[in-house]
Amino acid sequence: MHKTNNIERTTFNKSRPRKKFNFYYLSPNKHNMALSKEYISFFKQLAANNNSEWFNANKKRYEQYVKEPFYQLVQEVIDLMKKLDPAINTEPKDCVFRINKDIRFSKDKSPYKNYMAAVVSRGGRKDTTTPGIYFHIEATTLDIAGGSYEPEKDDLAKIRKAITKDPKRVNKILQAKKFVDLYGGLGGDRYKVLPPELKGTAELVPVLYNKSFHYEKEYKGESFVTRTDLAKFIVDHFKAAEGWNAFLSEALKK
Repeated sequence: MHKTNNIERTTFNKSRPRKKFNFYYLSPNKHNMALSKEYISFFKQLAANNNSEWFNANKKRYEQYVKEPFYQLVQEVIDLMKKLDPAINTEPKDCVFRINKDIRFSKDKSPYKNYMAAVVSRGGRKDTTTPGIYFHIEATTLDIAGGSYEPEKDDLAKIRKAITKDPKRVNKILQAKKFVDLYGGLGGDRYKVLPPELKGTAELVPVLYNKSFHYEKEYKGESFVTRTDLAKFIVDHFKAAEGWNAFLSEALKK
């Protein structure tokens, strides 16, 4: 599994506010949006020039070749996700993370991320109960993830309670061939010690040791970034985990 420190810490269940942008959006029924070579070029150059002076000098490039196309891609993902869950009623502005980094507590003071990222669910970044699909796209890397990433104490308790209630269902979902072939299982670190009341069940369903309940898949290569069916490709990853998505949705609503 790909290391998870590049996943937005807000993935799947937390959010930060962002400014509103007024872009037009393309429907996948009319056109398949593809990120361009200019998108790739921008992030390659940003990696070597990660400072405000360079970014401001290339702001028009960012707007035209990065932000606007990425917002269009997110709209396509939203439109496809609505077919799976008609309750999804969100807009790209509620799904996309800012490119600016929070450097207050970081040793790395470079001000910008080297990727664009979004999470599409019923409430976008703010949704805390319904698992969505997360994706971030660098110059030559596509990362897709879902589930619940490092849930807070209350949500962790809800997930654990649901697992102990039906461990056979959990094992069946996580051992399903389609899920294992694509993701290899759940990602993240594990606790070394569990509360005594969970130890017996954990022998039947080891996922109780997990700190995180997310799945993730990374693809390397520019061809993944520029593929014309990128929105469908992303949503297909959500479909492959439909059993786990449903389980977490039920658990977190209780």
